[in-house]
Parts: sequence; structure tokens; C-alpha cells
Amino acid sequence: MTDSTDSTPGLDTPGLDPEDRKLITLARATRARNGAAEGAAVRDETGRTYVAGTVALESLRLSALQTAVAMAVASGAWSLEAAAVVSGGESVADGDRAAVRDLGGPGTPVLLAGPDGTLRSTVTAG
Repeated sequence: MTDSTDSTPGLDTPGLDPEDRKLITLARATRARNGAAEGAAVRDETGRTYVAGTVALESLRLSALQTAVAMAVASGAWSLEAAAVVSGGESVADGDRAAVRDLGGPGTPVLLAGPDGTLRSTVTAG
């Protein structure tokens, strides 16, 4: 868990809510630990977090964010408050935003951070 005094690169973004910073930290750690292309984390309506990496099996391919949303649904979440993905990509894929929108609605914020944890953008699932 990170607080506002953390000196980790990218994680001292001014104005970033501590709970959103936590999503980025968890997504980043999962990506690094699993050696995955992406890491993602979502927070449900009760504040629980679900963290996942990219699934790249021969018979099943899911982005990290799709996997995190699926984990939330499978665990009984009714809605999402926020989502974060850590990726080398420059934007959040339409399919990822659609998965977040399906559970959280079009106004759910989706944070995109680089591999170093630097927040690149925040978009809505809409």
C-alpha cells in the first residue's frame, strides 16, 4: 500500500485519490510479479479490490482489465467505483472500457498508468 509520502516513481501524482493510487500500485505489482503484458485492478461498490494480469492461453485470451472485472463479477460485485490498468499502451482498449461499463456504468473512471506507475490518463468507461 502506498501513501502520499511514497517516493516510488509515478505514484506521487498530485491530486490522485489514495484509493485510486492503491489501484495503480496493485495493478503494477501484479504485472511485475507475473511478468504479464498488463496488470489491472478494480474497486467494487463496497471498496473491495480485485487484481489480475493478462490471460494469454491458447484457448482463452483476456486483457488484465477484463480479467479483473470478471473476478469482481464472480465474487458477487454489483458495481464498480473505479478501475486501473498498467500497460505499455497509450490508451485503454475499447473492450476494456466496455467490460468496466457493463458492471460500473458509463461514468466509471478508468485510470491508465505506464509500467513505472505514472498516470497517463483517466477516461470514463462510457
